[in-house]
Amino acid sequence: MSTLKVPAVAPSHRDDAMQIYRAFKGIGCDAAAIINIIAHRDATQRSLIEQEYESTYGHELRKRLSSELTGHLKKAVLLWMHEPGERDAFILKKALKGAVKDQKAVTEIVCSRTPSQIGQLKRAYFSNVGSNLEDDIEAELSGEHKKLLLAFLTTSRYEGPEYDETLVEEDAKALNKAARKFGLTGKTFIQIFSDRSRAHLCAVSDIYKTMFKKTLEKAIRDETHKNFEYALKTILRCAEGPPRFYAKALRKAMKGIGTADTDLIRIVVTRAEVDMHYIKAEYRKKYGKTLNDAVYSDTSGHYRTFLLALLVIQTFVRVGSQRRSQYTI
Repeated sequence: MSTLKVPAVAPSHRDDAMQIYRAFKGIGCDAAAIINIIAHRDATQRSLIEQEYESTYGHELRKRLSSELTGHLKKAVLLWMHEPGERDAFILKKALKGAVKDQKAVTEIVCSRTPSQIGQLKRAYFSNVGSNLEDDIEAELSGEHKKLLLAFLTTSRYEGPEYDETLVEEDAKALNKAARKFGLTGKTFIQIFSDRSRAHLCAVSDIYKTMFKKTLEKAIRDETHKNFEYALKTILRCAEGPPRFYAKALRKAMKGIGTADTDLIRIVVTRAEVDMHYIKAEYRKKYGKTLNDAVYSDTSGHYRTFLLALLVIQTFVRVGSQRRSQYTI
């Protein structure tokens, strides 16, 4: 469920474009006014605003935002302006081909997606980048991490809730054997984690703990390392529930001294229109505080205002024949 707070009655994209244009006039820009509009419009509305701004004022809105905004706010707003499929392609391109490779971002985007979402992701990547995602991963990554991501991208997986209990037990035994025998770990884990459905992997995780008195995640942590380890954990945690995975990732981004702002921005922006409502619930359940409070403590200024705006929950109730919006945080 999305947490994006949009007006009950969609405002005119012409008015929005005009208000944004006015926010740019004068010395500096009115960042608060920009946030008040951009952070409360869905993907379709943002696209219409961009089209209207360019046709009316002769400038690309994203370029103007890039020149007027600064710091983490600029990064967050520009990422938000992308259409969701285009946004994932942009993140992957920058993570793979940028001056500094961000293998964590690549892993998160690829390994958290369902098979149908991966099909959409690959098409969006080719349309926006002009090359195949698999080819770029082959060229830019290495080792078992690369092999797992390529297998995950190219293997068809069942998306339903059913699974074969006999195969589940066989997989648990195979993974335990691989974890105990040097040289088999990567091949066996890659084959099972790229080929099996989420429901199947959840069942494997459950029976693994029963059979071997340790969690499958601990076996991964003990026997694999770095990016390969993170990719396996991402696949397993998302099989158990994407909100739990993202709650943990957000906690890690804000835990300790300093904030991993790139990770924080990426997760909040990419999940705000997807399942942030559930991520927030999982965060509060697991860590005993709201995600809003955590973000508030770790950010400041207009950057904080923008992220918090994306975290506001909107629900609707019907009163007679009219729909009334209710907002909570």
